Amino acid sequence: MKFTLLTHFKEFDKRSNTGRVVLDVLGSAAEQVRWDRLNPPAGLVGEIEAGGVALVYPGTAGPDDEDLSDIGHFVIIDGTWHEARKIHQKSPYLRKARRVCLKPAGKSVYNLRKNQKEACLCTAECVIEILRSTGRTEQAERLQERFLAFIRPLGAMRGEVQGH
Repeated sequence: MKFTLLTHFKEFDKRSNTGRVVLDVLGSAAEQVRWDRLNPPAGLVGEIEAGGVALVYPGTAGPDDEDLSDIGHFVIIDGTWHEARKIHQKSPYLRKARRVCLKPAGKSVYNLRKNQKEACLCTAECVIEILRSTGRTEQAERLQERFLAFIRPLGAMRGEVQGH
């Protein structure tokens, strides 16, 4: 299984970006591709055209949305929801990929940015859901553990002791 994080250029320097956690935990099973409106990534475009690639994005899903077992390559737009919408609208090649909408078991716990969409997940949470849905429980748990450490409470980041 392969994950491509199609990343908005503004995300590379943000400390709140969870894509780096995915890359660290999954190693060669994940790649980060910088989105460029004028120069789409040729390799990714070719893979989408060949089939077997699914775009994880909210909206109208395909008829086989529940079964992820036949998908070998997932593309996740890595950016804020505003950036993700822009990338999706300005990248016609993404519309050729099968669309997958995740149905998470619970709400997002991502707490590093304001104005998060209530029903949506951050990049790392999307990958965790896909790993669990496809029976890769050990990888999902490892990523979940690293993700939770990454978003630990803000007071803990400043060295404060909770409850004092």
